[in-house]
Amino acid sequence: MSDEERRFFTASDPLGFILFARNIESPDQVRALTAALRDTVGRDAPILIDQEGGRVRRLRPPQWRDAPAMLPFGVLHARDPEAAVRALRLNIGLMAVELRGLGVDVDCAPVLDVPAPGAHDIIGDRAFSNDPAVVAALGRVVMEAFLENGVYPVIKHIPGHGRAMADSHFDLPVVDASRADLEARDFVPFRALADAPFAMTAHIVYTALDAARPATTSPTVIRDVIRDALGFDGLLMTDDLSMKALTGRFEDRASDSLAAGCDLVLHCNGVMEEMRAVIAGCRPLDAAAQARWARVQTQRAATLPVLDVAEAEAELAHLLTGRG
Repeated sequence: MSDEERRFFTASDPLGFILFARNIESPDQVRALTAALRDTVGRDAPILIDQEGGRVRRLRPPQWRDAPAMLPFGVLHARDPEAAVRALRLNIGLMAVELRGLGVDVDCAPVLDVPAPGAHDIIGDRAFSNDPAVVAALGRVVMEAFLENGVYPVIKHIPGHGRAMADSHFDLPVVDASRADLEARDFVPFRALADAPFAMTAHIVYTALDAARPATTSPTVIRDVIRDALGFDGLLMTDDLSMKALTGRFEDRASDSLAAGCDLVLHCNGVMEEMRAVIAGCRPLDAAAQARWARVQTQRAATLPVLDVAEAEAELAHLLTGRG
C-alpha cells in the first residue's frame, strides 16, 4: 500500500477489502498485505477474493494449485453424484487451506447462475450445470464446505445472471424473461441457498421485475424478490460498482445501491479518485446490516478440519480424471 492508501483506509474504515491479481505476487507478500490491510482499520476485517477456479482465480500456478472450474463437477455429477460431492468437498477444502494461509477469509463463490441457451459466455463453465437442481445441490456443497473450513462463501449473482446476453463488465444486460420463467429456473438455486452468509447482486435489468433499474439499485428487486420471494437475509453486497453496466457518478452508484437495500457496496479497481467518491456515497452499516453481520460471524466453524493436502489433491485428481 501507498501512504495515501493507508491514510484513506484508516479514515474511511471499510468493512473489508478485496484482492485481485494485481495484488498477488507471492505467499509471503500476500500474507504481509492482508495483515497490513487489517492494521489500517485496527480489527480483523474480512478480506475477499474471487477464487472460483478455472478462468476466475486470482491464485494461479506455479505458486498455487491449478484449481478447476465448476463445470467438471457438474459433468461428474451427471454420472456419479456421490463422487461429484466428494470431489467438490475436497476441492473446496484445498481452496480454503490456501486462502486461510494467506489471511483471506471470504471467497466470492459459488456461482449459482444457471446458463441459458445462447447466453453470453461470461458465466459459461463457471456454472455447475444448466440444471437448476444440480446447481442448487452442488452450490450447497460448496457453501457448507467453505464454512466448515473457516471461509465465508458469497453466492452470486443474485437473482441470476445465466440469461444475460451481454457481459456486465462492459454493458448493461437486459433480461426479458417472464417472472414465471425466472421463478422456475434462475431463482431456484438462490432460494435453496437463502441461508448463505453473503450474496452478490447482478447488474442486470429484469424487465418483468423492474424495467427501469438493474437489480443492484432496484428497491423492488431487492425487497420483493431477493429478500421476500427468495428469502435471503444474509449480507447483500453489490457486484463491482466500477463495472460499465452501471452509469452515473460513483457517489450515486453507492448511495443508490444502499438506498435500494444492499448492505454493502463493492468497489474493485483501486483507483483512488473512484474510491473517495464511493465512500462519499456510503454510510455506516445500518442496524439491519449490523445484525446480519453479527449473525454471519457465527456461521463459520470454530474448529477447522485437518486436511492432508497431498492426499486430497491425489484423490481429487482421481475422481475428476480417473488418473492419479
